[in-house]
Amino acid sequence: MKLPVPSAEKSFPSPLHHPRVATVLGRQLGVAVTICFLTGLISHFQQATPGWLEIPSRPASLYRVTQGLHVLTGIVSVPLLLAKLWTVYPKLFAKTAPKLGAVLERLSILVLVSALALELFIGFLNTLQWYPWPFPFKETHYALAWIIVGALLVHLGVKLPLIIAHWRRTPADRTPVPEPAESLPPAITGMTRRGLFRTVAGAGALVGITSIGQSVPAFGPIAVLAPRKPNIGPQGLPVNRTAKDAGVTAVEADWRFSVAGPQQLSYSLDQLRALPQSRSDLPIACVEGWSQGARWEGVRIKDLLRLCGAPEGSRLRVVSMEKGGFYATSELPPQFAEDPLTLLALRVNGGELDLDHGFPARIIAPNRPGVLQTKWVHRLEVLT
Repeated sequence: MKLPVPSAEKSFPSPLHHPRVATVLGRQLGVAVTICFLTGLISHFQQATPGWLEIPSRPASLYRVTQGLHVLTGIVSVPLLLAKLWTVYPKLFAKTAPKLGAVLERLSILVLVSALALELFIGFLNTLQWYPWPFPFKETHYALAWIIVGALLVHLGVKLPLIIAHWRRTPADRTPVPEPAESLPPAITGMTRRGLFRTVAGAGALVGITSIGQSVPAFGPIAVLAPRKPNIGPQGLPVNRTAKDAGVTAVEADWRFSVAGPQQLSYSLDQLRALPQSRSDLPIACVEGWSQGARWEGVRIKDLLRLCGAPEGSRLRVVSMEKGGFYATSELPPQFAEDPLTLLALRVNGGELDLDHGFPARIIAPNRPGVLQTKWVHRLEVLT
């Protein structure tokens, strides 16, 4: 005689596998993923700006905040995702009729979980600057984000009635329910729903506090999980790409800086130093999430534009001595070129630029990712 297959509810009787628990955790994960997605869009559009969008140059530290939030919410999403998966995994073993809703639910979960796990994994490796895969990180990270959004919308549509039903606490939810000992590993036997929520919140807070120090200096001493300490490096600034990596091993004594515009300009380093100098207090904020403020000194880009007779609203191409690489050149839109904080920097934190920080000259501008703060600059080209 064939025995009946037990239902998921009978096989996994723990109250922690309840729709109310899944709803609460899903709500928290949804907030984290939404912030991570929106701040990630900001970073992507900074580097690949569509023609219809104009990135503002102010607030000067906006990118520092948004990218710090992007990495932080990505890190905090990891314990939330694991807890959410643990709560709902019994449903994956439930036998259901092959209805369209059930098929969509399983497919949306499969795509959502797979894409989100891969997104968080490669995002974390990016903070370590380790790329053990053949595909381009930026484009793949961006595409996965939209796949996650699509799968999430399908999943929400399928589960909406259940989510609405368990959105608010009921009187039964307010009563602590001990876990059946036979349904849980010994480590969490007796845990209540409230205990689970507190554990997940504590785990998220722990990984967040111990990693946020790479973008919030006040937490720097306890940033044991941060891949980068922002104040460690030449002149108190970290270095992502060294001069050796960029193929800039030495700067010739006859080095010259040029501006190609209506009038051609050419300066030696001493001549650049003799031009009127300005100061900007701006952070270096990198896509890996770390940031560090610094005091920069150099020639304002807008002054160089006036000297070469460039018309207002000019766009610039910045050319580095770097040999190869994705960011050997960059473009400086008009709103950045005209901002008085944007400098051709010659000094940082009171000293001449270290070679790894772009000696003899680099770009520093407000509200820009570090990859666009081009180092080892030797030429500006007026494009419009």
